[in-house]
Amino acid sequence: MVLHLRGVFLPDETERDAWVIDGKLTFSRPSGEWDTIVTGGWITPGLVDAHCHVGLSPMGHEPDPEGQARQARLDRDAGALLLRDAGSPVDNSSVQEREDLPRLIRAGRHIARTKRYIRDLGVEIEPPDLVAEVERQVAAGDGGWVKIAADWIDRDLGDLAPTFPDDALAAGIARAHELGARVAAHVFGEDALPGLVAAGVDSIEHGTGLTDDLIAQARDAGCAVVPTLINIDNFPQIALGGAEKFPAYAAHMRALFATSRERIRSAWEAGVPVYTGTDAGGSLPHGLVRDEIRALVGAGIPQAEVLAQASWRGREWLGLPGLTEGAPADLIAYETDPRVDLGALYAPVRTVLRGAVVS
Repeated sequence: MVLHLRGVFLPDETERDAWVIDGKLTFSRPSGEWDTIVTGGWITPGLVDAHCHVGLSPMGHEPDPEGQARQARLDRDAGALLLRDAGSPVDNSSVQEREDLPRLIRAGRHIARTKRYIRDLGVEIEPPDLVAEVERQVAAGDGGWVKIAADWIDRDLGDLAPTFPDDALAAGIARAHELGARVAAHVFGEDALPGLVAAGVDSIEHGTGLTDDLIAQARDAGCAVVPTLINIDNFPQIALGGAEKFPAYAAHMRALFATSRERIRSAWEAGVPVYTGTDAGGSLPHGLVRDEIRALVGAGIPQAEVLAQASWRGREWLGLPGLTEGAPADLIAYETDPRVDLGALYAPVRTVLRGAVVS
């Protein structure tokens, strides 16, 4: 069945008719009959959750494909039709085989330093093995992204510290780029960032340690930031749990939380792309992309800019088109303009994924 929509298409702000044929969008009127599913309002590309973990839940690992499908449906029903999985301890490729689930870009497993990350979550290695592990995880994912846990608590030091030396990071990131992959790096604190930026890391996850000079360096190097603000909100609780044994670490985490909104707003103001990611699957459930959008707006980034990064710009960054001729029909229709009315995100008129109405 050919589907027909009419509305204001974003970001070009043109009211027009469009049709969906064989899962693709066209603005050329076809012959024959069609089913009209949208007759007005605003139409955007599907939302993007650029940092989540399909196959991981607050209860632990989720290796069952049906359990993973439930997670992905929560994301889909919140409007996230494209997911970048930022490392999963289990094989979640079954999600890619389902026509009713969001498109998924897989990064393989986290690459972590031995005994310097969450137990059983990542592949734990020593610095001389980083290049070889990057090669393995590029092959294990989609070849598009790998994820490095670049800082974590050093229990001997009693505070956050880099997990890999700069020369190892530079070699690992260079090898990923040679293989055509990009590198996302988990980093909470300040000290790992200079080496990551100098090495050409593509995506800074969380980024609460971004000082003004590091922001300028990240911008000039072409880095993006995916802050996951709704997960950063857990920092005070994390600090509380470690306060007795590691008081310096606890104080550091509280300080990073206190300036997190300011740091992310400063990064955006300096010209660093800021993308929407929830960190769902760890301490948070899936389906929270709209909450992260609200958090970024609350941090002082203009609402229209947040929506752009959470939709068409985020898709472009991850290699997918927006609402252009022949593009995949992954879109959401709203009664009001979501760049102005955040409430519209919670009341979509229609959600279309791969050319089929799913909501």
